[in-house]
Amino acid sequence: MPLTGVKVLDLTRVLSGPFCTALLGDMGADVIKVEAPEGDSVRGAGAIKDGLSWYFAQFNRNKRSLRLDMRKPEAKSILARLIQQSDVLVENFRPGVLARMGFDDARLKGLSPSLVVCSINGFGSSGPYKDRPAFDFIAQAMSGFMSVNGGPDDPPLRSGLPISDLVAGLYAALSIAAAVPHARATGLGQRAEVSLTNGLVSLLSYIATSYFATGAAPARSGNDHPIAAPYGLFPTRDGQIALAPADDAFFRRLADALGEPGLKTDPLYATGAARVANRARINAIVGGKLAAETTAYWVEVLNKAGIPSGPVNSVAQVFEDPQILAQEMVLDVDHPGHGIVRMLGFPIKYSDMPCQIRRPAPGLGEHSDEILAELGYLASDLAAWRQNGVI
Repeated sequence: MPLTGVKVLDLTRVLSGPFCTALLGDMGADVIKVEAPEGDSVRGAGAIKDGLSWYFAQFNRNKRSLRLDMRKPEAKSILARLIQQSDVLVENFRPGVLARMGFDDARLKGLSPSLVVCSINGFGSSGPYKDRPAFDFIAQAMSGFMSVNGGPDDPPLRSGLPISDLVAGLYAALSIAAAVPHARATGLGQRAEVSLTNGLVSLLSYIATSYFATGAAPARSGNDHPIAAPYGLFPTRDGQIALAPADDAFFRRLADALGEPGLKTDPLYATGAARVANRARINAIVGGKLAAETTAYWVEVLNKAGIPSGPVNSVAQVFEDPQILAQEMVLDVDHPGHGIVRMLGFPIKYSDMPCQIRRPAPGLGEHSDEILAELGYLASDLAAWRQNGVI
């Protein structure tokens, strides 16, 4: 697998960090999840079935669990040895917490000069907000992301998903995948930092470029595209259809498919700028045509004509969709003691080294003895530490 042989020390909890390390584990990394005695709080969150959080199972597959009480000096000694034998350390504490635990950058470099450290936080480790607590909702609000969602007369609207956590996890995994080969080639590690807020700011894309160019922030446009029309959701005879003719060529195909070839040369609609300026008119024309037939009819006709379109699926419909099933985006994982756990599949499809689920999410401290034995500790050490609560 792409990351076979890469050892990842996972000091993260909740979502952004565990998502990052789950991605690394899916690609073959050996991920050791170090948990406090009470465990990751997500173990008790979300949908619980037969005593197992399926939320936790999704984001902590392909990991081993070591339960350590970091208030004990022996636990910090164990962590130091783990660091010496790891390629990567991932943490999502607030800036400075790891240093206060006794593992600042100098100590980490002394333990392992080639170590790649990835830190995930709310705002970054510099600037006036660096010590503020942050969760996804705060990052969505402060990044501008929330301000561009919803209709023109709606209040700012959050994404239904914890988008800043997920984006930060993706960026963190990308930073690690890039830094590890460099560290192995040079023997020199480095710190990569990802923040929830920066991740969402980086997604502002054409909204940011429009603001930079004009000084004006675009108004919220709901399901309409700010710089393309007709583009959005339209009513059909039995529901709605998503339609995305993003440029002039697609619009000309749409006009023909709707039986309105005159739209192609009408000066009100002949260019992208003209269509945006006359959005209400062109939306009414297109919507009127689409309302005459069913969603299934138009999905067939429009896609055959090369026009991007599709139904608005519910979550249930997504996981019944033949394309999603063919792409193996739903996996049934045997989870000992809990039966089959259904979870999301792999969005990255390698031709020769496919991602795999090699192990289900671990029980709290399930692999403590195994991991400590690999570090060279004796059974007598483990017994003593278990007795005094180190492990």
